[in-house]
Amino acid sequence: MSTYKLTVRQGPRVVREKFEDLDSALEALEQHAKDIRSAGPLKGRKMLREFEPEVQVAGRVEISTGGLMRRGIDAGIDVMGDGTFVAFAGGMRRIELDPGTRGPFAAVRKAFS
Repeated sequence: MSTYKLTVRQGPRVVREKFEDLDSALEALEQHAKDIRSAGPLKGRKMLREFEPEVQVAGRVEISTGGLMRRGIDAGIDVMGDGTFVAFAGGMRRIELDPGTRGPFAAVRKAFS
């Protein structure tokens, strides 16, 4: 039986949870992403250049099935600073998923099928 590991990153805080079934992991992913968005938009940041909220990641919620020595599937949601959700697949090399008409959470579900 596969274990689905959920990792939630928001600022310096990292929370990890484990689920036995994909549906439970996807429900938790959606709830955590909405919780991050409910914190409100980020402010623009200026370092060497200006970073507007839409290019900043407010939080990341990711599901993975792999382990340290085995490959698995990684997919999740980036919650951008302006509140938009961006679905992605992949671990080190992230690929943005097309949300299509069903939305970013459906795109993450599809990545696991």
